[in-house]
Amino acid sequence: MNAPKRLSSLADVTGAARRPAYDPARHGHGIVHLGIGAFHRAHQAAYTDAALAAGGGDWRIVGASLRSVELADALNPQNGLYTLIERCASKVHARVIGSIAHLIAASRAPADLMTSLVDRRTRIVTMTVTEKAYGVDRATMTVDLSHPAVAADLRSLNNPSGVLGLLTEALRRRRIEHVDPFTVLCCDNLPDNGGFVRCGMIDFARRRDAALGDWIAEKVSFPSCMVDRITPASTEQTREDALRLTNCIDQAPVETEPFTQWVIDDRFPSGRPAWEAGGALFVDNVEPYEAMKLRMLNGAHSMLAYAGFLSGRRYVRDTVAPEGFRPLIERHFAAAASTLQRLPAIDLNAYARQLLSRFANPAIAHETYQIAMDGTEKLPQRILASALEARAKGLDVRPFAFAVAAWMRYCLGRLDDGTRYVLRDPREDEIGRLLSDLVAPSDVVDALHALPHFFPDRLRTDPVWRDAVNSCLRTMMREGMQAALAAEMRT
Repeated sequence: MNAPKRLSSLADVTGAARRPAYDPARHGHGIVHLGIGAFHRAHQAAYTDAALAAGGGDWRIVGASLRSVELADALNPQNGLYTLIERCASKVHARVIGSIAHLIAASRAPADLMTSLVDRRTRIVTMTVTEKAYGVDRATMTVDLSHPAVAADLRSLNNPSGVLGLLTEALRRRRIEHVDPFTVLCCDNLPDNGGFVRCGMIDFARRRDAALGDWIAEKVSFPSCMVDRITPASTEQTREDALRLTNCIDQAPVETEPFTQWVIDDRFPSGRPAWEAGGALFVDNVEPYEAMKLRMLNGAHSMLAYAGFLSGRRYVRDTVAPEGFRPLIERHFAAAASTLQRLPAIDLNAYARQLLSRFANPAIAHETYQIAMDGTEKLPQRILASALEARAKGLDVRPFAFAVAAWMRYCLGRLDDGTRYVLRDPREDEIGRLLSDLVAPSDVVDALHALPHFFPDRLRTDPVWRDAVNSCLRTMMREGMQAALAAEMRT
């Protein structure tokens, strides 16, 4: 038998994997994507692949890694092709994605990235870079001048490396060259992500050129979108399955779950791919769909991540297994749903059942410790917003207090047996100073409620809320997380 070839051509794919129903080489690029990690390749690139198959057009993607070079070195020899593996409880499906034209390692070739951004063929720029990469203060919706990338790009206006600097400089050059602006589509898991990036970019641009900032405010579209697909890190098994299903060696396969969701504001003045062919939903207002996902899926994810990690449950699937704490997850779904407005054609009970099935998928190894990172950036919209709404409606806040108490317990940085771990949070050092030498649960609650720009004032000063958090954390710290879970399921 001949040795398998490196994946570089669709003609090389002879296994069971589904191939694109189009010739990638016949389609030019129309999108530049910043932050081309696994999630983008499992989500937006897959939708674009479906759009190209259904509607054609010059909509392939030029991807950019802003820091690392490894993915560019893996995908470019493969002509952008890679295997997307979908795992469910009993089956593994694979498809080869052809929507990525090539990758730019921006740290190695910054001029190439700027050239692609300014290129008149680029009509959309998408991003998955996480909130902290933008350097925008959510409380004021202005740029954080202490953020390293923002500060560096304002010092070196024509040679930026940060997200806002790159986009602003590219739009400045397009304006000078009389090239229509591209649409900016943030695909990060953030509330009102389009408005968030718009405010940051306009503020950044006005700090260097007021007229440029005004032009961006008037001419550039920033649609919001809601994204959802669980995408765990690739493993050796991912690569083995890609080889088995394609008969090719793939250096950059991605694995994911069968479920995928993308809800988008339909504001693309320069056109867009037919993403609806892949199942995208175009709406006039993304916000209520975003709230549903953030409060139900992401809120429950955060709760089970902290409680699961601290009780020795490595994967999400372990938390909903018979030896897990499924009733508390179901309780969180119900509590979060009670804070939401009703959406046409959306059954929140059915959505909750779907989420449980996704969490229980034995084929997805999604680690609780991975989900637990960046809590100070995630909890305000995932948990605290629900708690505020619950208090306003006179509803029970215990489910949300339990989730926040689990985060507080996690902030102590040690398991019940004393094993230490890093929080992996942008405010880790600040949290460590606040909690130094504290041993009483009430002191921990007081200290973390004093964390600047985190808890809303209405919660910080609410005795009902504080009592509920104190009650939960007291059990966690004195009896251990496993005992706290058991006690909570009895209430």
